[in-house]
Amino acid sequence: MPSPSPLCAASCSTHLRAPPPLLRFRRPAAQACASLTRAAPAVSDDLVLRIAEQLEDSVTSSSPLLDPLRSASALSLLPTPWPTRRSSEAFRFTDISYLRSLPISLPSRAPDVAPPASPFASHVHFSDGILVSASGDHVSSLADLPPGRARDRAAALLAASAEFAHKDIFYDFNAVGVRDVVVVHVPEGVKAADDPVHFMFTYTNSAKGSMLMSNPRVLVVAEKEAEVGIVEEHFAAGEEGGGCYWANPVMDIVVDEGARVVHSYVQRQSFAAGHTKWTVVKQDTSSKYEFVEVSTGAKLNRHNLHIQQLGPETETEMSTFHLTSQDKQIHDLHSRLILDHPRGQSQQLHKCIASGTGNSIFDGNIKVNRYVVKQLF
Repeated sequence: MPSPSPLCAASCSTHLRAPPPLLRFRRPAAQACASLTRAAPAVSDDLVLRIAEQLEDSVTSSSPLLDPLRSASALSLLPTPWPTRRSSEAFRFTDISYLRSLPISLPSRAPDVAPPASPFASHVHFSDGILVSASGDHVSSLADLPPGRARDRAAALLAASAEFAHKDIFYDFNAVGVRDVVVVHVPEGVKAADDPVHFMFTYTNSAKGSMLMSNPRVLVVAEKEAEVGIVEEHFAAGEEGGGCYWANPVMDIVVDEGARVVHSYVQRQSFAAGHTKWTVVKQDTSSKYEFVEVSTGAKLNRHNLHIQQLGPETETEMSTFHLTSQDKQIHDLHSRLILDHPRGQSQQLHKCIASGTGNSIFDGNIKVNRYVVKQLF
């Protein structure tokens, strides 16, 4: 019997102590009394609700380990309006109206496209957000992880990501629509930076007359003193020139004490695509995160790069390049580095080339909190 939604909870006679494992997006009955309606968050945007309903209905089966993340994100979406340049400071300079120019559709299965070849032994292929294959050392889908330390750690981290304070509507969309998560778990002391895991995300325009939306998700964990390399590519597949689709990926990266992650990211989507991406990194004591990005594709490209220091003496390097070669093409990088501990070192270099009526936006934020400032004097 399906669990009641947070909206349906508004018309129940008793309050739920905790949200159910899976939440259904359904509008409450019109006759629900005002006092009971306060038990559930108000619904502020029909478009957001409609997309959330489609996402939830498209997930016919998923790992129970994703239930806390999906439920919390469902609740978060209910009062959240669609961001505009007027209503949201985070999108003040970024026009995302293109994402609502066509009806949203969702893939029912992976398209019949030949998988791309990879030069690396460890590789993962997502097609339209659906996991097609995952092979190599330390790589597994969440559903296939055997009971043990890696599975328990992944479950705890995914549940904790539901409380991510800086998330936006696209982060929550991904959480509600995710079908499976690829987990890269590198055990303590293992050095694998020279044999990277190659992530290939391919996209099509198989849904004519609509914008096909996909929500792939990846979790990378480098335990104490471990090293891992990540090569991440997003590109169009199928017919010449790709097509009109919306890629909405999320990658969470956890770098434990003394660990190192080398991350390369290439975005060369179709020039008719929308691409909204989150990369969330947590760095523990004496860890190192190295990031290089090249983005040239997509009509609308928005990358939120969020890095948070969990201990002292961290090293963070970010090098990014954006090219807008098409008219009315939009590239937006929002990066945030939060330093909560002393002796953190960071370097950031961002370059962009915008031609014609293309638009390139960069918002680089480094927050040095009070405790760190006290240690400096």
